[in-house]
Amino acid sequence: MRRQAGFTLVELVVVMVLLGILAVVVLPRLASTNAFGDAAFHAEVVAGLRYAQKSAVSHRRLVCAELTATTLTLRIAASNPAAACGAALLRALDGAEAFASTTRASMALAAGNLPLTLHFQPDGRISSDVAGTAVWTGTLVIDDMPGISIAGATGYVK
Repeated sequence: MRRQAGFTLVELVVVMVLLGILAVVVLPRLASTNAFGDAAFHAEVVAGLRYAQKSAVSHRRLVCAELTATTLTLRIAASNPAAACGAALLRALDGAEAFASTTRASMALAAGNLPLTLHFQPDGRISSDVAGTAVWTGTLVIDDMPGISIAGATGYVK
């Protein structure tokens, strides 16, 4: 008689228990993309604010960054000096109207409330008014990500 090759019942049960443990512990972590989406939104907001500051200086025009809890939209004035930003959008690279947007993460101010419009002046300063007299300095917080520091006098965004 030949011995038949195969797995014993004990081996099959052990493998099924290990697969069950993996399914309970590992799969929810792999399926969770919130951390990646939050990090991407954080990076998009930082890049968008830096882009607004650079565009204001290079075009010598007022650029407005409209911040809500889930979007960043950039607008540029038609001329310099400007009494308002106007309707012209500075679009994202993919052509979207909102430079940064998300459905999962939530952006907030460390002190203050959103929505907020930041005005990037042609000389590089960031203010809370069109005239540029009220220099704005603060921190944006996106869920569990590091804060985005904005220094209005220098236009520095980190």
